[in-house]
Amino acid sequence: MRSILATALCAGLIWQASAADNEGFTSLFNGKNLDGWDGNPKFWSVRDGAITGQTTKENPTKGNTFIIWRNGKVDDFELRLQYKIINGNSGIQYRSKELGNWVVGGYQGDFEAGKTFSGILYEERGRGILAQRGQMTSIARNGDKHKVEVLGSLGASEDIQSQIKNEDWNDYKIIAVENRFVHVINGRVTAIVLDEDKEKQVDSGILALQLHAGPPMTVQFRDIKIKKLKPIQIGGVWNMEVFSDQGVGTPVFHLQQQGNQLLGQYEGLLGKSPVKGTVSGDVVEFNISGEYEGQTVTASYRGKMKPNGALAGEVTLNDEMLLNWSATRKN
Repeated sequence: MRSILATALCAGLIWQASAADNEGFTSLFNGKNLDGWDGNPKFWSVRDGAITGQTTKENPTKGNTFIIWRNGKVDDFELRLQYKIINGNSGIQYRSKELGNWVVGGYQGDFEAGKTFSGILYEERGRGILAQRGQMTSIARNGDKHKVEVLGSLGASEDIQSQIKNEDWNDYKIIAVENRFVHVINGRVTAIVLDEDKEKQVDSGILALQLHAGPPMTVQFRDIKIKKLKPIQIGGVWNMEVFSDQGVGTPVFHLQQQGNQLLGQYEGLLGKSPVKGTVSGDVVEFNISGEYEGQTVTASYRGKMKPNGALAGEVTLNDEMLLNWSATRKN
């Protein structure tokens, strides 16, 4: 019975990992500087278009140090990036917490220059290894400790390692949905964890990249992008500005959200019109239709939520004219 459950859960989570498309991702690194990132400048810089962490014999770190993404927290998401490591150990922190002085604790997608730990799920400054490479596990509370139960196999660790490039660029994907986590390197699922330890599980936190203490090492990250899988909540009244050569339109939207579905009413130059659309992660799409100077106009809006809570995007009128818009929620 347990093996059947493991197979079913495994199949469902791997499907989630493979079903996500390429739309809806936001870049977290501009390839030029560390805007939006905060790490000890003694160790972190941009080199060859990549966030680079380096220690040397003359410039070691006394403990693990991290560079932290400062533009928000992560909850349900799919993260994609490329990494390259020469010597040492590193990792990708997610749903983590900052402990001061560029020290971070929490869930980690591990990787290394060695041949054992790349792809595991490790909890930095917490419960330790939650899944070895090639394992699907469930984490439960057992008195004042936690218990790791292996539910199934994703393949031999040595076989997974054979697909990881040494001292070269590798693709790393992390998917977090509620209490379920999937790690993928170069298209191969390396670990799946169901964290059912309600005392220690975390549903939101910061994102950071690790530079490990120990021998001199260099780690690089590039093409870092994220898609939010938990839909933003945009119910309420929004004051919008639509920018055109004729001036600025100021329609008002009364929006109601039920899960991923969006309904409501528009008030503006086209009179009053029903709104219908969808929300996916931080991306919103909706349509309206109305009369203007005797002609029927259909407006298709698409936008994203900014870190400050405002919406912004583009609107197409009758599939031809493209205008920019921004909107703020009315208090």
